Amino acid sequence: MFDAIVNGLSGLGAGLVEMHWSNPVMIAVGGLLLYLAIKKDVEPLLLIPIGFGAILINIPLAGLMEEEGFLRTIYNMGVANELFPLLIFIGIGAMTDFGPLLEDPKIFLLGAAGQFGMFLTLGLALLFGFSKLDSVAIGVIGACDGPTAIYVTSKFAPHLLGAVSVAAYSYMSLVPVIQPPIMRLLTTEKERTIVMDTGDTKPVSKEARIAFPIVITVIGGLIAPKGLPLLATIMLGNLMRESGVVGRLAKASENEIANVVTLLLGISIGATMDGRLFLKGETLLILAFGFLAICLDTVCGVLFGKLMNLVTGGKINPLIGAAGISAYPMAARVAQREGLKYNKFNFLLMHAIGANTGGQVGSVMAAAIMLSVLQGMGLVP
Repeated sequence: MFDAIVNGLSGLGAGLVEMHWSNPVMIAVGGLLLYLAIKKDVEPLLLIPIGFGAILINIPLAGLMEEEGFLRTIYNMGVANELFPLLIFIGIGAMTDFGPLLEDPKIFLLGAAGQFGMFLTLGLALLFGFSKLDSVAIGVIGACDGPTAIYVTSKFAPHLLGAVSVAAYSYMSLVPVIQPPIMRLLTTEKERTIVMDTGDTKPVSKEARIAFPIVITVIGGLIAPKGLPLLATIMLGNLMRESGVVGRLAKASENEIANVVTLLLGISIGATMDGRLFLKGETLLILAFGFLAICLDTVCGVLFGKLMNLVTGGKINPLIGAAGISAYPMAARVAQREGLKYNKFNFLLMHAIGANTGGQVGSVMAAAIMLSVLQGMGLVP
C-alpha cells in the first residue's frame, strides 16, 4: 500500500518533467493574446478563448487533444467538420445591412477589387514552396474575414489552422493601423478631399432587400458551387434579417448562437497551437504572408478607387477603396476617419459601408472561387 502511494505521488509534477522548450514559449504567447484582449480590447471575444486554449494545450500529459479529450471533442464537433464558422456566418449575415451597397451598386466593384491581394499572395506562397492547398489557406488571410479563413483552412490545411487563425484575427484588429499609411501613400491630397454626393441615391425597397440574398446565393452557387456553404449561410442570415418575420431567429443567430459558437471556436483554435507544431519557420512565413495579403488588398482597393474616380469624372473618393476588404465595419470607419482629416465636411461613411459590405460578399466569393478551382484541378473531392 505504501509503495502504491509513493508511486502515485511520483506522478505529481510529471507535466513539468515532460515539458518541451516550446511549451512555455506558447504559454507566454497565450498570455500575450489574453493581455491584448483584456487590456487593449483587441478582438476579445475570440482572443480570450484562443489564448486560454493555447495555454491549456501546452501543458503536457493533460490529454486534452487526445481521442475523447475535452478539446478534441469540441474540435471534432465543430471545426473538423467546418460547422462553427458556418454558424458564425449566419450571425454575420443577420447583422449586415446591404442597403448602402444596393443603393449604389457600382460600389460593389470595390469589394471585388479588395480581394485581389488574396490571389497575389497565393501565387507568392506557391513560389516559396508551399503546397497548393496550403497556399490557398495562406492567401485567404487577406480576406480579413476570420470565419472564411477558418473554414478554408480547417477543410484543406488543418495543420495551419492555429497560425492562419491568429494571423487573420490579429491583422483584422490592426486594420486601423495597417491601412492609413497605404491610403495616404497612394492618393493625392486633392483626391482625399473629394466629397461624394448622396443626393442621387434612392432608398432600396423591401422587396429588393429580400431578393438580394436569394439572387446572390443562386448566382454565386452556380459560379463557384464549392463555396456555396460560405455564401449560403451569410445570405440566410441576411434573409432572416430583411424578411422581418423571423426576428427571434435573426436575433438568436447574431447573439446567443454566435456567442456560444465563438467561444467554442476560439478554444478549439487555441487547441491547435501546440508549441511542438506551432513554433516553426513556416509559421513566421505565414504571418508575413498574411500581413502582405492585407496590404495588397488595400493597395488594389485604393488603386481601383482611383480608376473609378477617373472614369466618373472625379466623383469617387479613392479612400473608400480601402474599405473593399471584409473587416466590417472597421475598414469603413477607417475610410471615414481619413476623409475627415483632409476635409471636415467629408462624410464618406455610407459609401465606405457599401464598399465594405461588398467586400464581405467579395471575400466569400473569392474563397468560393479558390475552392472551386481546386476542385476542378482534382485537388479536392
